[in-house]
Amino acid sequence: MINMESKKRFTPAVTVILLFGIISLLGDVVYESARSVNSQYLNLLGVSAAKVGLVFGIGEFLGYFLRLIAGVWSDKSGKYWMFMFVGYGMLLVVPFMGFTMNWNILVVLILMERIGKALRNPAKDTVLSCVAENQVGVGFAFGLQEALDQIGAFAGPLIFTAVFYFTGKNGIVQYQIGYKWLFIAVIFLMLFLTYAYRRVKRDELIPAVAKREFQTEKLKPIFWIYTAFTFFCTLGFVNFSVIGYHLKDKGLMSDGNITLLYSVAMIVDAVTALFIGKAYDRIKAKTGKKTGGLLVLAAIPFITLLLPFLTLSGSIPLIIAGMMIFGIIMGTHETVMRSAIADITPFHKRGTSYGVFNTAYGLALFGGSALMGWVYDLNQTGIIIAFTGVSEVIAVLFYFMMNRMVKTSQL
Repeated sequence: MINMESKKRFTPAVTVILLFGIISLLGDVVYESARSVNSQYLNLLGVSAAKVGLVFGIGEFLGYFLRLIAGVWSDKSGKYWMFMFVGYGMLLVVPFMGFTMNWNILVVLILMERIGKALRNPAKDTVLSCVAENQVGVGFAFGLQEALDQIGAFAGPLIFTAVFYFTGKNGIVQYQIGYKWLFIAVIFLMLFLTYAYRRVKRDELIPAVAKREFQTEKLKPIFWIYTAFTFFCTLGFVNFSVIGYHLKDKGLMSDGNITLLYSVAMIVDAVTALFIGKAYDRIKAKTGKKTGGLLVLAAIPFITLLLPFLTLSGSIPLIIAGMMIFGIIMGTHETVMRSAIADITPFHKRGTSYGVFNTAYGLALFGGSALMGWVYDLNQTGIIIAFTGVSEVIAVLFYFMMNRMVKTSQL
């Protein structure tokens, strides 16, 4: 029994999933550490909350909209690894942020990092889902990858926390030192990506897929309902660019504690991903339907409603509680949304599906982030609360539609 379990645990598929997790971990060390400090860094440079919200909103939108193009292109060309190598390679722009205080250059670098993520993600998720499918379960695969991913998101911001702590300062120079240290993670990431590529090719983990006419394939109705549900959930989601700015602007926390709080939220994200990934596979097995796992999303609109009340308050305990909820929501989104796409779309259309879905997701992040940043500058948090409320109520309506479709679906 032990030997059988060990063999199952260390199959080539599981090894590759772990490798993808390490790659994601290193990627998060780079870009999540930067995202945890970018708004504070821009604040130090005298940039307003409206501009910060707009830039991050545009970055998120580009990062998700371009996934549509990257997804379609990767499906048509079949060059998934090329997209991954180029996309991950563009993480080099993050350490270069430590060499400039020029607002225009920083905007370009921030946007380039998001574009790189757009190029690699549909291809990466397509390859990972194919390796996991019918072998270890996509919920488990994406949950494990997200957990490792968020360990990187936890560790990355601690680089800046350490710089602030050991220098005893939190000025522009300290931020730039933190950015430059990220070169090391980028180098290791590219080495692991090269090794993963060789393992997948050597063990032939991606079987040949029958060619079909790309133009004749259509995405099923439940895909569009699921996409609409996620869009409105995300539209009312309070982004950390606004939360971090709020903490810095009101002087509620030191710079080191802000990055530490973000790191703790990422650990909550990681733990959530493991549990939600298993729950997704379990519910799918219980219902006997590939779409059954979508039902784990029932609570997300309701807990998202709490975010503006907690994270934009003046109470440290409430803000900490809000960031724990923030982590739960992120862990659920990142795990379930990628698992679900793999289950409700065929392989030859999967890159396109990830692209379409992520475009809608990015549009929601763009709209929500830009609006909340602008309203925050007006000191009207009541409008942010109302906006979140309306968005989540609409999401609940789409959830009920999705629930009915799951119960009547043969998929």
